[in-house]
Amino acid sequence: MNKVVVLDNVRSAQNVGAIFRTSDGAGVEKIYLVGYTPSPIDRFGRVQAAIAKTSLGATSSVLWACIDDNEIANVLTTYKQRGYTIVAVEQTKVSVSLDSFEVPDKVVYIFGNEIDGVSRALLEVSDMAIEIPMLGMKESLNVSVTTGIVLFKK
Repeated sequence: MNKVVVLDNVRSAQNVGAIFRTSDGAGVEKIYLVGYTPSPIDRFGRVQAAIAKTSLGATSSVLWACIDDNEIANVLTTYKQRGYTIVAVEQTKVSVSLDSFEVPDKVVYIFGNEIDGVSRALLEVSDMAIEIPMLGMKESLNVSVTTGIVLFKK
């Protein structure tokens, strides 16, 4: 299976590191760090300590790229042309429950900002949205936990 992850303006370096580690275990081919999502190497060429700590070296085993907000739509269009399904992990009026979601052979998952979720622009580019059914009082899970649940869905 071909899996790609897009982190849409995820703020927490710890979450990013955890997502790298989970992505390694789930066989993700590449992670796109969009907008202000922190990267394993900062703009001065220094290792981002919080990402290094939580990723346990997965930043070396999973390909990654930093990309601007205004460029990611073009990247997603290219993946669509290569036969990938673009899936936003977001609660929307038309979201499909993860329970009934059938994982495509080629998939790009978009995970959004911890507070605002997936941006409207990326929702518009997505082929569909999926959500994890919540049973408690909270409306959502931590983005790194959500990523783990979604990436290991068979």
